[in-house]
This record gives sequence, C-alpha cells and structure tokens, in this order.
Amino acid sequence: MTSSEQNQPNARPSTDPAAQVPSSQAVPLAALVEARLAAAALGEPVKALLTEALGSAQTPGHSPMGRIYLDSVSVEGFRGIGPRAWLNLSPRPGVTLVVGRNGSGKSSIAEAIETAFTGTNMRWLGQDATRTSNWRNLHDGAKTEIEVKLAIEGDPGRSTLSRTWTGHDVSDCAGTFRRPGHGTVPLDQAPWDQALTDYRPFLSYVDLGRMISGKPSQMYDSIATILGLGHLSAAYNHLGLQEKALGDAVKAAKNELPQIKEELYALQDDERAVQALVAVETKGRPDFATLEGLVAGLPTTDDGILAELRAEVEVQGPDLEQVGAAVDRLRAALAGVEDVRLTGAEDALQRAELLEKALAHNNRHPDEESCPVCGTEQVLDSAWAAGAGAQIALLRQEAKTAEDARSELRSAARSAQNLIERPHRIPASLTDPWNAWLACRAVTDPGELVQRVHDTALTLADACAAVKDNAARELEKRDERWRQLVTHLASWTEKARTAADAEPRLGHVRKARTWVKTLTAELRERRMEGFTGHSQQIWEKLRQESDIDLQSVSLQGSEKANVRKLVMDVTVDGAEASALSVMSQGEQHSLALSLFLPRAATADSPFGFIVIDDPVQSMDPAKVNGLAQVLHELGEHRQVVVFTHDTRLQRAFTTQELPVTVFEVERGKASKVNVKAVTDPVRQAILDARALASTKNLPEAARTHVLPSLCRIALENAFVEAAWIQHHRSGGSELDLHSAVADADKLMKMAALAFFGDIGRTGDVYRELRTRCGPRAVDLLKQCQSGAHATGTRIDDAHRFVTEISELAQKVRKAEVAK
Repeated sequence: MTSSEQNQPNARPSTDPAAQVPSSQAVPLAALVEARLAAAALGEPVKALLTEALGSAQTPGHSPMGRIYLDSVSVEGFRGIGPRAWLNLSPRPGVTLVVGRNGSGKSSIAEAIETAFTGTNMRWLGQDATRTSNWRNLHDGAKTEIEVKLAIEGDPGRSTLSRTWTGHDVSDCAGTFRRPGHGTVPLDQAPWDQALTDYRPFLSYVDLGRMISGKPSQMYDSIATILGLGHLSAAYNHLGLQEKALGDAVKAAKNELPQIKEELYALQDDERAVQALVAVETKGRPDFATLEGLVAGLPTTDDGILAELRAEVEVQGPDLEQVGAAVDRLRAALAGVEDVRLTGAEDALQRAELLEKALAHNNRHPDEESCPVCGTEQVLDSAWAAGAGAQIALLRQEAKTAEDARSELRSAARSAQNLIERPHRIPASLTDPWNAWLACRAVTDPGELVQRVHDTALTLADACAAVKDNAARELEKRDERWRQLVTHLASWTEKARTAADAEPRLGHVRKARTWVKTLTAELRERRMEGFTGHSQQIWEKLRQESDIDLQSVSLQGSEKANVRKLVMDVTVDGAEASALSVMSQGEQHSLALSLFLPRAATADSPFGFIVIDDPVQSMDPAKVNGLAQVLHELGEHRQVVVFTHDTRLQRAFTTQELPVTVFEVERGKASKVNVKAVTDPVRQAILDARALASTKNLPEAARTHVLPSLCRIALENAFVEAAWIQHHRSGGSELDLHSAVADADKLMKMAALAFFGDIGRTGDVYRELRTRCGPRAVDLLKQCQSGAHATGTRIDDAHRFVTEISELAQKVRKAEVAK
C-alpha cells in the first residue's frame, strides 16, 4: 500500500438506523427464498418444481464472487487526463473525498471509473456528437487506457479491469478482466453485467437530475429492480411458461373433443367408431389402450356388422374344380355300375352272393337236411357245400368287374361328400345355400347325391362370390371413411394422452406459481417498506430546515404493466402534495440521493463501492452538513468515493468531526494530472508528532506522554487498516470486523486483530511483531503503550522516535503483513 493511500480512523459502528442496511434487504433473496421454501407446507412434487424453477432463474445482479471494492485507478489519455495519473484508494468501507477546482481532472477520473466498467458514461447520453467526440485527451491521446484494480472479498490478490481504445470512436474499445486464479476474460463476461443495471454504483450530477425527471416507467423500473425480486419474477415466469405449455396441451385435447365425438357419432354403423366413442367417453382418463389399438388397426373381437362383413369377405365357398372332379368321378362310377348291370358279370355276382348266403345259412344250421327255399330233403349235404364253395369261387372271379364298379361308386360318393365341410363362421347372408350344401352329406343315393352336389355347389359358389364382392366393396367404403377419421383420432389420442399426463403436473405447477406470487407480493411489500424507510431516514438528514416531509415512496402498477410509476408523496407544513411539484432543485437532488443511496446499498449488490460525482450542487449549507452525515453513515458499510469541487462538503466533514480521507487533484501543463493525499490518519498523526518533536523548549510531560500518544494513534490506525485487509481477504463478515474493532479497545488487541484476526491473541503479538518488523519494533510499541501511563516513557531523540514509528506504521499497514 502506497504512502498516498488514506485510511479511516477507528470508529465504532453507528447505532443510527439510517446507517444500517434495511432489515428487509439485509438477507440476500436466494437465502431467504430457500428458507421459506423449506418451511412451506407443500407437497414434494410442488417443491421439486419450485427448486427447479428457482435454480433455472439467474438472480438479477448476482455475482458468484465476494463483494467488490476499488483499490486503485490509473487513467491515461482520457478526457482531461494526459500522461498516466493514479488514484490509490483503501479498498474497504469508508468515505473518500476527491476534491479539486473545476477543470482539474477529478471528473475525468470519476468518468474513467464508470467507463472502465460500462464502456460508456451516463453524462454523455443524449448529448450531441460535439460533446462526446473529445473523449481522447487533446495533449496526450495517442494511447488511451483505463486500469482499475479491484479487491474482491475472499481473493488472495488484486483483480484488474482494463479498457483500451484502438479507434477514433468512443465505442472502439476492448475490455478485459483478470482475476487471480481465474485467468483473463473479455470484460463482457465479467459476472456483474446485470448488476451494473440493477445496482448501478455510479452517480453524477446529471444522473441525479435524470433520476427524478425520467419517465414514470423508468423511475418505477429503477426502484423495482433493486428490491431483489427479479429472481422470484424469473422463477414465476419460468413456471408460467410451463403452465402455458401444459395448459395448452390440456386445452388442445379438450377443444378437439366435441369434433372428434361428432365424427365418431357419424360412423355409428362402424363398430370401430362405437368402440372409439366408448373409449373416448370413459370416465376419468380415456381408454388409451383401446384407442391406440384401433389406431394401429388391431383386429377387434366384436360380432357386429364389421365382423359380418369381414366374415363375408373371408368366406371360402366350394372349390368348383374339386367339386367338378368329384361329380365327374361319381357320374363315371354310376355309369360303370350301370354297364355291368346288363352283363353276365352282374348275374354271376348276384348268383355268387346268393350261394354265399345259402352256404352261410347251411353253416349256421348244419343239421338241417332240407332246402329252406324249396323244402327238398337231403340236398344240402357236405357234398353240396363243397360244390357250392367251388361254384362261388368261379362266380366271384366272373363277377369281379361288377364288384369293382360298385366299390368305385362308393368311393366316389365318399369323396364327393368329403368336400362338404362346415366353416368356422357362416355369414348370415349365406345360411340357406350353405345349409343346402351341408345337407348333401346326408344323401345316400349316389344318383341323387351327384345331382345335388353339382347343383348346390354351383349355387353356393355363386352366392359366395356375390356376397364376397359386395362385402369387399362395403368394407372398402367403410375403411375409407374410417381412414379419414382414424388420422384425426390418432392425433387427438396423442394430444389426449399428453393432456392426461399433463393435468397432475399442471396442478402442481399452478400451486408452485401461486406460492411464488404470494411470496413475491409479501416480500415486495416488506422490502418496499424497508426501502421507503431508508429513503425517509436519508431525507431527514438531507432536508435540514426544509418544511417538506417525505411521507411515502410507492410503486404503482407492475413490471409488465403499460402504466407504472414511482409515486413520492410529501407534505408541506402538513398539507399533502406531490414531491416534484413543490420541491426546489436542491430539494429534488436531495430526494434523488435519498432514492439512489438505498438502491446502491442493498445487500444483493455485489459492489462494495459507490462513486458519486458533484452531489453538492444546488444544496444549501444545511443540506451539505446533512449530506456529510449520510455519507459517513453509508461509509460504515460501503466504500464511498465522492468527487467534488465544492469545499463545503469537506468542511462539513471537518466541522462535524466525521472521519474522512481527502485527496486533491491538481492539473498542470499539457493535461498532467497529479493526485495527492490531503489527509491520512496515519500520516496526520505522524505529522502532528513530528511538529511536536520540533517544538523548542518542549515540556518534559509533552515528550513523555503527548508524543508517544500521537505515535500510538498512528500505530492504531495502521493496525486497523491491516486488520481490515486480512479480514477482507479471508472473506469474513464486515459486521464481525466492525464488532471486533469495537472490542479492540487497547493497542495490543488492535495488533492481535491485525496479525491474527483474533483480539484474544495479545500474548503472541510481541513475537509476531519481532518476526515481521524486527526487534526494535517491540520496544517502539512498548514505548507507545507506556506513554498512556502516569510515569510516561523516556524518549532521548524525539525526531528519531517519530521517524521509527512512521517506518513501523508503513510496514504494518502494507498488505503483505496480513497472512
């Protein structure tokens, strides 16, 4: 840390409510919502939806890093600055004034900081080209570069933001961001892009005017965005998209249902349509299995018209070729039997059959001696039987032709009857011809059989062909109508299934969205109350002798409303009025500050700094004193850097004994700008001690008590600065540090806090101090402590003592001291 850097004296945190971050904004939104969600009486599906929605919605302004502070800024060839100029700051909460006369270059530094972050400057917006063309320095503009060193909580080293220009237009620039351990990325990839809009940490005199004179919607948006509800709004919108998609799916199926039912009713003579209609109207969810089967063309098990038509189409009548062959064979067999009937073969066959019957009778009645036909006795003896058997053999041989003819006739008749089979299903339209055909199986007379088989087969075949043809045409007609419908049915079935699956989730989404909406309304009201309260507290500091009371600040409308505005109600001596209509220019600027400062100080902002340029213009002296108080209180939580040419603000800090670091900007020839420290708690204490040491005839009490006390003040402030740097790098809570500093009421505790971050380790201070700063450092510290005792401390060489204390203080306050 350079000798020109300034530090705040040890100061206890203010107990004034205006100095505190509003409680409604003290907790970052993400943590608050997470806690509320965990405690919500919601089902797990709804909570899962909320977790997903909140996770998918990027928190507006959220930066995945610790709070950001300004460490230094260097400017070259930009606006009123020629050769490189530096402004070194203490990267921690506190107020720094950068003063200088008009034209000294201080506003160029303020604009450079803003331009480094944003690539532009709000002061230039709306200006003509002649006002913005001279952005390069006229004396030394060959190279234009801005470099800002940043201290980020939790980081071990400094980050660097650089912006350089290569062209003639102010937009011809490129920026980079280099962070230790994270490499270098283009500046537009830095994680604070949205935050620059929501929590803009830059305010100029022109901005003050725009803040209260902008369009109602712009004024509304400038406040609404910093309430920190953008995360919830994004989650609400995310759920809204889901609700719309799910709702559209349900509506699509519901809206098409009357039409699909009408189309199905129009096909009531088609069992498929009837089945589909029943499936569609199934209570609860449609019968998707049936619908999808119908759409896929799977066969049905119905017994209706379609089944009858399909049976008719599939019916197979007699095979006329086979029937013809069987009839021809049967007719040939009949002819063969007729042919042998008129020949001796037939007679031989009949005689053989007669003798076989007689011989069979004789075998059954061996004792019978007379002929059973003529009654002649003693003729059927064994001789007769032997002769009959021989005669039968001869007759059979002679009758074989007739016997074969009869056998063929029987076989031909069986073959014809075997062609007659009952099908699995007989269509109703073919019942009579089929029954006539089936009845042929019962015909025993071959002559009758051959005729009936022939006639019924032809009749049945003709009937089957006619029925089959008619059924095919009817099925084709019905299938065509069904095909036209089934495409629509398939589409509706898919939509209906999607809708059926969507309905439970739609209910969950609606519950989740209602929860977000309710929470948003609650937090919006609470946070707006906190914001209004903070603005009122600041206004009370700034108003001083004004008779205007700020009653309320409210948002009317909503983020999506066409008509939305910021409403500021005031009373003048108790009478209600509109703020902007009764306030003077100075009062309006004070009101703008009352709105800006709470916005920039919200807990959700990643910026630990605020840069304000020319806030004092149009303010009367009383309001300047109030502004100093407001900035001081804000400086307990933010690094406040104020650029001003008005000496009244510095005087207001001094006269009210408010701690402040002051730099003065001087402009030399050829735009050479120099920044020097005007006040520095460590430096000031050393200067006071050196002045005392130079006093002639210095009283002994001053040497032994006052001089070491002044040097003690220098060391105390050096230890406070080192403690803050160590705490900042560790990513610790600022509130914890304020509390620790307040408790460090002794020099040794201050040193323990600086070295170890623990005021309880005072016993280790001497050892650590000796290690870091040498043995002499311990003696110097003891001498400063002794100066506060009644006996004081002996100092032989006052000037040398002050010089040694100055060197020790610089070693202590260097960043490298902190481990």
